[in-house]
Order: sequence, then C-alpha cells, then structure tokens
Amino acid sequence: MLLLFDIGNTHTHVGLASSSKVIRQTNIPTAEWSNRTAQAKLKAFVGSKKINGVSVGSVVPKATPHILKAASSYGNVPTVILTHKSAKGVGIKYPQPASIGADRLANAIAASHYYPSPVVVVAFGTAVAFDIIDRDKNYIGGIIAPGLSAMTDYLHEKTALLPRINIRDVKSVVGKSTEQAMLIGAVHGYRGLIRELIHELKLELKARKLPVIATGGYAALMAKGMKEITEVRPSLTLEGLRLNWLGNQKQP
Repeated sequence: MLLLFDIGNTHTHVGLASSSKVIRQTNIPTAEWSNRTAQAKLKAFVGSKKINGVSVGSVVPKATPHILKAASSYGNVPTVILTHKSAKGVGIKYPQPASIGADRLANAIAASHYYPSPVVVVAFGTAVAFDIIDRDKNYIGGIIAPGLSAMTDYLHEKTALLPRINIRDVKSVVGKSTEQAMLIGAVHGYRGLIRELIHELKLELKARKLPVIATGGYAALMAKGMKEITEVRPSLTLEGLRLNWLGNQKQP
C-alpha cells in the first residue's frame, strides 16, 4: 500500500492506494500535526495495512516534518516529496518552477495522465486555482482567485452586518435575504468567473475542445449545470501523488 499526503492550509488529505488507484481517503486538520492529535487519527486510518511507500505534497512547509516523522513509524520505505525537481509524468515550462505548489503539480500529473492535452484543472480549495497543461503535456501556468469560503468569510469579518454563511446552491439570482444575496454572489458569481476564464483559455490555447477537470471541496457544487466542466474528480490530487511515486520508482 502507498500512503499519500496532500498537505493543505486547512486540511491534510490522506490516502491509501494500490499501484493502480486510490482506495480510500480521509481529511485531518493540518494544524493538528503539531500537537500530535493527528498521529492517532493517521494510525486509525491506516490500521493494519502494510505501507510500502510514502508520497507527500505540501504547501505548508512547517507541517511537513511532523508528517514525515509520523510516516516513518511505518518503516524505512521509499518516500517521495513532490517538487518541480521530482515531478514525473508532466513537463514544466514555467519561469519559476520552484514556486509551483505541490498540489498543483500533482493535479497536473494526474490530468496529463488521464486526459488528452491541452487540459485544465480547476481546484476548489482555500483558493480557486486553475492549472493549465499544454498540447505537449507541459505545465505552463495557471490562475488563482480567492476561494468561496475565503471570500464570504472576508465579507463577514470586514462588515458589521453580513453573516458568516455555509456555501450551498441557490436557484434564484435575486436574493430575498442577506444570506441568499451572499450565496448568489459566491456560487453564481464564481460559475460566471469560471465560464469566462475557460472561454479565454480556449482562445489562448487555440483549443476548440478543452477538457476541464474539477477537484476540491466545492467541485461538485460548482460543476452543477456547467457544461464547461468535463468531470468532477475528487481524488485527482491524491492520484497525482500516487502516479508521481510510481514514476520516481521507474526513473532515476
């Protein structure tokens, strides 16, 4: 079994995988790695499974040593930390490759493996991130916008009367309450943002057809009614970590 860690700002997405697919996954709050609460959750998640390899992608450098220490309890197994130098399965054509987040590299590796190029990944996390792979299977850059929760939480924190809301779909585009108005701005507004950016990407990439793969916490919600999104793939980042581990075992 492979043990996969996608270390994000809010959650660490942990997966168990065979050589061919991610079998199951769980989320552990990233902040809990520093106080050792997470280690017990990891132990319960792994159970009696034998771990043969560890693959790590992190955008939280302070959390990485804690997770590597926790992973070391499963033995001295081959461990791959995803960076622009260790990425396998996708080229990188980007001015500052060291600045590319590991989650974005993992998404690019998985998208390049499963879909025809050019291809775009839209990841709905703390930020909404677009990652673009060109016809030659090179990661060439992306787009970053504030995430849905980040936007609505900011409105709540910076205003006296706007409430904190739970993101959900709203059919109408005319809000009949403050909460509805905020939800429409977040959900319908972001769908409009995504449509426009996909349209612009098609023009720039000269692609009549452009696979767009959605992943992350709000992917299924945002993809509703959006023909521009080809598929929702919740495990895309973990799949990229799995593929990258395998690629590093086959290549020096």
